[in-house]
Amino acid sequence: MLKALGCVAERNVAEVQAVMRDFFQRDSLEAVSRAELVERLKEGAVTVLDVRPESEFALGHVPGAINVPIEQLERRLAELPIGREIVAYCRGHYRVMSFEAVAALRKKGY
Repeated sequence: MLKALGCVAERNVAEVQAVMRDFFQRDSLEAVSRAELVERLKEGAVTVLDVRPESEFALGHVPGAINVPIEQLERRLAELPIGREIVAYCRGHYRVMSFEAVAALRKKGY
């Protein structure tokens, strides 16, 4: 029921829509399609960073992905390659954790 109420609010409340637009358009993130990600992985051009909790990662993930839950990202940055494109992903419709991960990585020079 809460999810349904949230959907109604998103569609019908102008304030919620404005907040959503401001949050998700705050950065010029490049969306990467599944096909593009597969191609980049084949070329060895990217590192895939899965920021979901370890329990979700264990249930299934992109082959070759590195699991660093968002709350551990700051202290585990040394595990990520420097000078290589990183594609962050997570679960959910809004992908909030991946947005947070990209912001944190950019702050640190990735």
